[in-house]
Amino acid sequence: MSKERLQEIFRFCLVGGASFLVDYGLLYLCTEWLNIYYLYSSAISFTVSVIFNYWLCVIYVFRGAGKQNRKQATLFIGSSIVGLGLNQACMWLFVSVLGIYYMLAKIFATAIVTLWNYVMKRKAIKGFQ
Repeated sequence: MSKERLQEIFRFCLVGGASFLVDYGLLYLCTEWLNIYYLYSSAISFTVSVIFNYWLCVIYVFRGAGKQNRKQATLFIGSSIVGLGLNQACMWLFVSVLGIYYMLAKIFATAIVTLWNYVMKRKAIKGFQ
């Protein structure tokens, strides 16, 4: 693996960490303070964090990504929708089926969705290089 790719992965992890804090914080805020059902809160927080993540990926992680074409934008949006579906399925499974506290379940769900996100976001933003 090249030094450039390792640096890119490192930047992706930093941005992912910041995005996770946005996601996790909004999940807690929406659920505990605004009394929104945890699955709705999860969808809201995930969506906001995806927008935040995309912005940072374009300007910081995948340097030289430039302007996105329709195929790249479609792949990004599609992968985000699938990521949301994976997130929601994991949250439901961990909380409603296995009885795990929703804030802990979010950590597990995030770990599962992260790999998917890296592979698909890289393809969406950088293209199929």
